[in-house]
Amino acid sequence: MKLMRHGPAGQEMPGLIDAAGRPRDLSEVVADIDASCLAQDRLEHLRGLDPELLPVLDPAVRLGPPVTGVGKIVCIGLNYTDHAREAGMPIPDEPIVFLKSPTSISGPTDPVLYPPDARKLDWEVELAFVIGRQARRVAVDDGLACVAGYMALNDISERGFQLEQGGQWVKGKSCDSFCPIGPWLVTADEVPAPDALDLWLEVNGQRYQQGNTGTMIFDIAFLVSYLSRFMTLLPGDIVTTGTPPGVGMGIKPDPVFLQVGDQIRLGVEGLGEQRLRVVADERGGG
Repeated sequence: MKLMRHGPAGQEMPGLIDAAGRPRDLSEVVADIDASCLAQDRLEHLRGLDPELLPVLDPAVRLGPPVTGVGKIVCIGLNYTDHAREAGMPIPDEPIVFLKSPTSISGPTDPVLYPPDARKLDWEVELAFVIGRQARRVAVDDGLACVAGYMALNDISERGFQLEQGGQWVKGKSCDSFCPIGPWLVTADEVPAPDALDLWLEVNGQRYQQGNTGTMIFDIAFLVSYLSRFMTLLPGDIVTTGTPPGVGMGIKPDPVFLQVGDQIRLGVEGLGEQRLRVVADERGGG
């Protein structure tokens, strides 16, 4: 299934995409696409529905983040050998783990907000997965069974905040709108080979990133097991698996960073596309 959430920001309702690509409403069936909806029995119930009996939505309806109530976003850094090399960093022996704030989540066509003091705004297309059942010290062989589904994620990063102001990477990863997800959450049964998916990203029509999850250093089953040694993963948690080469800061001889007005387009094979525009964040405090 391709699960999604539709409607104005902050007022999204649950839905799905049918076999013909039409958005349909699920609000009479489930309250939302959240942790309770991701339980295996609830997903089986949704699979048993006849999509033709669900209300059809306007094709132009806004799609919001496809999952809500996210407790944490766990990120894996430098998980592609070529990306580690372009960043000038050693290939890790163990996963590099950091967090993004859940308040950074936005939808697949929402604006990317350029902070007033930003200088080095960058892009990172990634495969992300959503946890469907509690995972605590699980074996590698049981890792994939903990995954409810997969989606595209753009790990927007402000490299100055991340690398030049001391402390942890989380500062450069957590501003509002720095985590566009979706357009859909594709359930795990429809993604039989998550470690062999093409992913790509363009800025203003120029292709910068092109990769395949088959070149990840640490695969998904291992990541679930590894992370569950150090923290309990809960239903609704997002884990994002790293980015292939082609990020702005790695371009030689001169890095390329996002500017207000830039258009970003990205996708992961079978998981849909995002279309994003960078706009100035002119919001006040409070």
